[in-house]
Amino acid sequence: MDTFHLTLLVFFLAIKESFQGPHEKRLLNNLLATYNTLERPVANESEPLSVKFGLTLQQIIDVDEKNQLLITNIWLSLEWIDYNLKWNDSEYGGVKDLRITPNKLWKPDVLMYNSADEGFDGTYHTNIVVKHNGSCLYVPPGIFKSTCKIDITWFPFDDQHCEMKFGSWTYDGNQLDLVLKSEEGGDLTDFITNGEWFLIGMPGVKNTITYACCPEPYVDVTFTIQIRRRTLYYFFNLIVPCVLISSMALLGFTLPPDSGEKLTLGVTILLSLTVFLNLVAESMPTTSDAVPLIGTYFNCIMFMVASSVVLTVVVLNYHHRTADIHEMPNWIKCVFLQWLPWILRMGRPGKKITRKTILLSNRMKELELKERSSKSLLANVLDIDDDFRHVGISGSQTAIGSGSTNFDKSFSYGRPTTVEEHHSSLGSCNHKDLHLILKELQFITNRMKKADDEAELISDWKFAAMVVDRFCLIIFTLFTIIATVAVLFSAPHIIVQ
Repeated sequence: MDTFHLTLLVFFLAIKESFQGPHEKRLLNNLLATYNTLERPVANESEPLSVKFGLTLQQIIDVDEKNQLLITNIWLSLEWIDYNLKWNDSEYGGVKDLRITPNKLWKPDVLMYNSADEGFDGTYHTNIVVKHNGSCLYVPPGIFKSTCKIDITWFPFDDQHCEMKFGSWTYDGNQLDLVLKSEEGGDLTDFITNGEWFLIGMPGVKNTITYACCPEPYVDVTFTIQIRRRTLYYFFNLIVPCVLISSMALLGFTLPPDSGEKLTLGVTILLSLTVFLNLVAESMPTTSDAVPLIGTYFNCIMFMVASSVVLTVVVLNYHHRTADIHEMPNWIKCVFLQWLPWILRMGRPGKKITRKTILLSNRMKELELKERSSKSLLANVLDIDDDFRHVGISGSQTAIGSGSTNFDKSFSYGRPTTVEEHHSSLGSCNHKDLHLILKELQFITNRMKKADDEAELISDWKFAAMVVDRFCLIIFTLFTIIATVAVLFSAPHIIVQ
């Protein structure tokens, strides 16, 4: 009994397998015998054929900023009802669906309008899944190369919105109506993350547009791929090295001018920054529509480093000036020796620079000029009071008095002379000696005063160079900090990992 039932079961299974192939073959012959691939499959030709359209984003392969292209791996999804492909599955051995090549059936000529592919259509034509109720599902995968307007205003902190516009190439909206398959847009469940770009979303929208060529409206479905650049790579490979190089330029203002390496350091940093910027320019998009944010920052740092080299030359020029060649103008004395050191809280050994001392020093100089203008030439040369003239007269009188004694002595040994002759000869001798002494004193005094003035002037020029160094250090430090903070905070986002 068990053997009989087993044999009967094998027989029925053999019958079912033997009739499955012929049912599908007979179904295909019946469906495709009178099927016309050029016929739009609608029961009423006055009504449009509704096609559900969607896509699945698999991967963002590349974003070519230079050529403004977006390369993606996408699966399209088209679903419609073909009334010519309906059958009763019970009449064909329970066959409920078929896989038919697309060249045997009618399919909507949906293409991507903004395609940049050499063959325009980058899809792989797969089979169409046809069900017994006439539902047709066509899911062609493809590598899509689409045009995308790249906005590099905030590079490398930028967001890009790349559109992919799909629509029928020949059927207008009265013949074929595209319907968005999902209100959320594209399917992102199987998306493979990209190392350079972060996917924000992919919304889709249906548009009905009347073009200038044709009066009929055309329907399209536009998906917008919203991506954001990951900035961690650019932050640590572009911004941080640039900040470090600019910081080294600031250290040049702290280097003593006598070391001989002050200008060399500035020029070396300028050259290194130039080489670095040339390497960065290769990775930046080449466009003139907008200046990238990182490009603006690099230009500011480049200007700062170049200005530091120029000001270093000014500092060295001030430091090595001598009294024989240069004379310090009054405005430099006022700015670089008084007010600017007071603002920067700088001082000199033995001199305390305050607002009170500055005003007092200026007042003392005015009084000294008035006093010198009122004193005699001899008093100005010897730097003494005018009372010296009275001292000189009394001294001459003393000399004359002593000369009278000598006159008395000489009178007893020689011929007799009158008092007037003796006084005249003695006075002329004393005036001549006094004139020679004053001339020697004037020469010595002038040499000493000139040496002191030269030493003081050289010291003033060196101090002015120090003031310029300190002023540039503060100004360029603030400039670097403000420029860096302004760039980071003006960006839409700072770091996206």
